[in-house]
Amino acid sequence: MSRAINRLIPCGVPLVPMFAVAFAVGALLSGCASSSTVMSDIRYDLGPPAQVASAGPLSPVKMLDVTAPETLGSDRLIYRLSYVDTQRTASYANSHWTMPPAQLLTQRLRNALSARGTVLTGGDGMRAPVLRVDLEEFEQDFDAQAQSHGAVTARATLSFQGKVVGQHTFAARAPASTPDAAGGARAIAAATDDLVAQITAWLDAQAVVAAQ
Repeated sequence: MSRAINRLIPCGVPLVPMFAVAFAVGALLSGCASSSTVMSDIRYDLGPPAQVASAGPLSPVKMLDVTAPETLGSDRLIYRLSYVDTQRTASYANSHWTMPPAQLLTQRLRNALSARGTVLTGGDGMRAPVLRVDLEEFEQDFDAQAQSHGAVTARATLSFQGKVVGQHTFAARAPASTPDAAGGARAIAAATDDLVAQITAWLDAQAVVAAQ
């Protein structure tokens, strides 16, 4: 989908390809016509973290910055029209993240781990397990024209003294309240919090962390 078409819709609702549902364009335009002012360059972050039940402390861990593929290397807010073409992605023309997704996840995960223990960087000389997280998916996925969810997937690898202790791929999904950029950003934030909780629980189960 071209960004030129996307810019025709000031409310930020993604358009499906013309060959698929051309009849939907009129409805989308009429829904957006009530907006007297076009809001441009709206920036989203993940908002306040979700409240979680308190848990025991974690032993020190070295957390590296989250990495991501080139497709997630910018501040674009990406969506996928799965009900039309599961292989096609696009991004909102006038809505972006405050920073690339990998940086957003780095902050979220580091803050969550810091609340339960000491979080070091890769350059710290202290002996501790090393946590590496590779972000694989960070998008709004449309199951239907007016139904979507936030989708976040990442692979976590824990190593100690050069040996891999554990590795697992985590996936989180959260429904979007509205089929637009705002709803997508909220859903992705909720999915991110779920993913962070999964990774934290996984770290709890790693013997090398508990033994430090």
